[in-house]
Amino acid sequence: MELGAGAAIGAALAVGLAALGAGIGDGMVTGSAVSSLARQPEARGSIMTTMFISVGLIEAMPIIAVVIAFILLGSVS
Repeated sequence: MELGAGAAIGAALAVGLAALGAGIGDGMVTGSAVSSLARQPEARGSIMTTMFISVGLIEAMPIIAVVIAFILLGSVS
């Protein structure tokens, strides 16, 4: 296997696994927020704020993975 092909497979795996992890994390955070809102509707503001911050931090992971993949592919060629 050539070095470029290995780098392409590694980049694809990094981006795919990061997207999978972010999807699972977003689902867990959102499900927990909805459950919390069902139990304590009066705490809606703080729960939603915490949820949006958490989802934003979780979504940073695939973006960082894409940047690393581009760096990896750029350094090979």
